Amino acid sequence: MVNEIYYKRRYVISGVVILVATIFCIRLFNLQILDSSTKDKADTNAFLKQTIYPSRGLIYDRNGELLVYNQPVYDITVIIKQMGSRFDTLGFCNAIDISRDDFQKRMLEIRSKKNKGFSIYTPQVFETQLQAEDIAQLQQTLYKYPGVNIRKRTLRNYTYTFGAQVLGSIGEVSQKMIDNDSYYTSGDYIGRDGIERTYEKYLRGEKGVEILLRDSKGIIQGKYEDGANDIEPVSGGNLTLTLDIKLQRVAEELLEGKIGSAVAIEPKTGEILALASSPSWDPRLLVGKSRSKNYTALKNNPDKPLYNRATQATYPPGSTFKTVQALICLQEKAITPNTMYGCQGKNSRPIACTHSHGSPVNLLSALEQSCNPYFWRAYEDLLEKGGYGSQNENFRRNYVRWQTDAKSFGLGQTFKDADLPTQSSGTIPTAEYYDKVYKGKTNWKASTIRSNSIGQGEVLVTPLQLCNIAAIIANEGYYITPHLNKVDSLRQNIHQTNIDKKHFAIVKDGMSRVMTYGTGRYSNIDSLKIGGKTGTAQVKNKGDNALFIGIAPIDDPKIVVAVVVENIGFGATWAAPIASLMIEQYLTDTIRRQELYNQKRYYKK
Repeated sequence: MVNEIYYKRRYVISGVVILVATIFCIRLFNLQILDSSTKDKADTNAFLKQTIYPSRGLIYDRNGELLVYNQPVYDITVIIKQMGSRFDTLGFCNAIDISRDDFQKRMLEIRSKKNKGFSIYTPQVFETQLQAEDIAQLQQTLYKYPGVNIRKRTLRNYTYTFGAQVLGSIGEVSQKMIDNDSYYTSGDYIGRDGIERTYEKYLRGEKGVEILLRDSKGIIQGKYEDGANDIEPVSGGNLTLTLDIKLQRVAEELLEGKIGSAVAIEPKTGEILALASSPSWDPRLLVGKSRSKNYTALKNNPDKPLYNRATQATYPPGSTFKTVQALICLQEKAITPNTMYGCQGKNSRPIACTHSHGSPVNLLSALEQSCNPYFWRAYEDLLEKGGYGSQNENFRRNYVRWQTDAKSFGLGQTFKDADLPTQSSGTIPTAEYYDKVYKGKTNWKASTIRSNSIGQGEVLVTPLQLCNIAAIIANEGYYITPHLNKVDSLRQNIHQTNIDKKHFAIVKDGMSRVMTYGTGRYSNIDSLKIGGKTGTAQVKNKGDNALFIGIAPIDDPKIVVAVVVENIGFGATWAAPIASLMIEQYLTDTIRRQELYNQKRYYKK
């Protein structure tokens, strides 16, 4: 009986041994085959995998002028596991000229929950964007600081101090950016705004990897297998912009001391020649260790230099909108070129005229002299064409046609197929909007919204959209989406307006007369055959906004320009001369009217 018990126990003991052995084998298999973390930890003792960052693509202007290039900088990384308890903190701090408090603060940041990529076995970014002189002492004594390494990076530098809003800047990635794109890890740089952001994936290139061999003390012994397993980085692509940096410089200098913007486009291609917003800043302010401090200062500036007024600010277009109004009224057969309306100057009702040009006037004279009553009457006749129905049916239908025609100019919407920085849509009010404002479909009529007729109502445009209006007139009915990358494929984004080509001749003729006999005559250059339209838009409790759109040469357009200057006065006094000087610079490669240039440049608000 006893032998039988022992005999059974032998099977139990054997089973337990087999079970333990099986569990042990499974655990070994899991650790060695399925779970790579143990191997990774072992590898980090022998190997150091360092990311090799690619050179970011260069950026040129349309004429091959280098705008943005790279300069070398250095990051310090630490592997906390290798630093050990005897790490010479004081010596390290002295080598890179920081305090012990700064050291402790940075180490806490590295270990914080916000650093989702934290591991004591992998390199963590300790300090970034150091110059060669900043790390000279550390490089000489690096062997004293186990776990500390130096890696080379590049930062942006700029040939010119212009174009900051267009070019944009690069900065360190946020955790959200890392989560959205596996390319990035903590400490990487990314295009934060402007062209740098739009073309980030094209400009950034592809990272490489360098594998270094370490001894038991963590000291680098050289490349593993002479670099046979290294991966070479791939440089980012170079980018040629449509900008003319000489023209951009003129635009920004002429806006100096003012709040506003200036945009220039080559109408036949949609290429943006200048995109200036004021106030601006030197793009080099957002490079290096001072980036955060300088960015905060720009963000807190009450004049909002980070706000790109050329693409984001919206304004009543004032009398520049009369060109659009004329074209829509011609298209909808509300008027003909020979239609005459009376004008009593300042005594005109319900909209007064700002000029004394006699009565009546036709369309050509109305454009030349910017007659407010003419465009109000044309707008009224368009909306009331066909008479009123019992439910205001004809009026509503006509308003919707007017709205649709206006939107065909690219107004009231962003350019969806553009490569531009952040855009605002502006406003072309809908019938439903007025229904809501006036609490009913029949509670508003032409006279209620009459200010739209002279660009002084609810209609709002960006300076970019304003310049695009000039491009449409130059092209006699179509526009190519404004863009900044000088590649032929973007020229295919052609948009037709609702306006027949035959209607543009008289508007272009009227714009020529504006510069010869009308409000723009003091900014004219006869040899360049400029066509233009001035605008002065009232702003409640502030000075008037000055506006201007121009085309040159009017018979074979090579450039269109729009200028908006806030709270400064008449468009003819301020916006028109700035646009005229920009046209002179682009078409002649020089500015001969230096007295006018200096007069308009150095105004301080």
